[in-house]
Amino acid sequence: MASRMLQFVKTERDMPEKRDSSDRSEDFLEIYGDYIEAKAEEQASRCSQCGVPFCQNHCPLQNNIPDWLKLTAEGRTEEAYHISAATNSMPEICGRICPQDRLCEGSCVIEQSGHGTVTIGSVERFLTDTAWENGWVEPIAPKRELGLSVGIVGAGPAGLAAAEELRQQGWSVTVYDRHDRAGGLLIYGIPNFKLEKEIVQRRTQRLIDGGIEFVLNCNVGTDITFDKLREKHQSILIATGVYNSRDLKVPGGGSEGVTAALPFLIESNKRGLGDLIKADTAQGKDVVVIGGGDTAMDCVRTAVRQGAKSVTCLYRRDHANMPGSRRETANAQEEGVVFEWLAAPKSVHADFDKSGTGSGTGKATAIRADRMRLGNKDASGRQSVEAVDGAEFDLKADLIIKALGFTPENMHNLTPELALSRWSTIKVNPVTFETNLEGVYAAGDIVRGASLVVWAIREGRDAAAHMHKYLTAKLREQALEAAE
Repeated sequence: MASRMLQFVKTERDMPEKRDSSDRSEDFLEIYGDYIEAKAEEQASRCSQCGVPFCQNHCPLQNNIPDWLKLTAEGRTEEAYHISAATNSMPEICGRICPQDRLCEGSCVIEQSGHGTVTIGSVERFLTDTAWENGWVEPIAPKRELGLSVGIVGAGPAGLAAAEELRQQGWSVTVYDRHDRAGGLLIYGIPNFKLEKEIVQRRTQRLIDGGIEFVLNCNVGTDITFDKLREKHQSILIATGVYNSRDLKVPGGGSEGVTAALPFLIESNKRGLGDLIKADTAQGKDVVVIGGGDTAMDCVRTAVRQGAKSVTCLYRRDHANMPGSRRETANAQEEGVVFEWLAAPKSVHADFDKSGTGSGTGKATAIRADRMRLGNKDASGRQSVEAVDGAEFDLKADLIIKALGFTPENMHNLTPELALSRWSTIKVNPVTFETNLEGVYAAGDIVRGASLVVWAIREGRDAAAHMHKYLTAKLREQALEAAE
């Protein structure tokens, strides 16, 4: 073991510099700076190189974190990058948006001993950003072309990760997506202040340069049938994600000014990419975001940057039970977001157009909420909630954003032959990711439900490995038939 490791006993945890909240709330630039090489080496040297690497065990990708931390501490940055990239298709993206506090860093041994976790995510980001700057990110270069083709439905993290793995093996890959840019939620769902879009676009360009074809503005099932896709390709991966927003089922929930989180975030990201978007922003409005996950945090922080008059997050449980990243919640609080814990929407107040020319739904002016209290744990292991009698309160709100989670769209619109779970996700073999249709696989949120980007990458890579086996067997069959 290198003598430079185990420095946590004398070196404090030190995150990259974070921009002041008063400055960063005025723009959509990333809020964290970058490590310089010396600082990355210093922070990596805090790793204890423990015998059982809990950081690695709690990473969905099983990244070899202790190995690349040790190499970074020794100044072997290029080697560290290659170890990092061996198990992760997008290390610099995971380094920016993974909830490390709930995964690798939250399981760090020295964090449990009170010394403060190793800044794993920041070192991971440093390694790959440095690799791009120095030309260490190698182009996709298959050793040979294998002749068969794959169609991937969905250009989000699962689809992109699978496309890279399959193309590297030598298969022809075409990715279909309904949007005008590839990246899925990486490009349209996650705000720039967490993930600047150039980071995603250079990844996509690498795939294009490696021979992967993208067919954009193509809604499979409408613009091209699933049967046509199966005729064209020898194997299919469905990686569409889940985009159907849960509704706000309270009186007045359909009022003007009540919107789903994803359209709000997509419109904001499109503006950042230079598109002309006619929809209103949060500027000058009293904004209430309902929900406690990472999407809710993206919405409140976006509303702040759009110049909202006030921004409040309404969440039915307390801070300890909030599903979103603690880091993102803290960032939102620094930027002026008010949190109403233990509060659930009861109704939306609306003004109606007395001229008779309006839509008839009324325009939202306020939201009434119940104060909640925590009860016993439910089947999920989380504490249930119940309303406190007579503890209602009102909040001014002319923009109400529903960040209540996502469910799958009707996948039978893609093809009625697909077997679905009782949650309307696609049923797959849990090992191979193959659906009930031969040669058709599925991965990411459309299989596991709304989850983390890192899980989508993991499942995209795993599905690609089994698709490679399937295609290889198919190639052998064709060779045997030709020989007979």
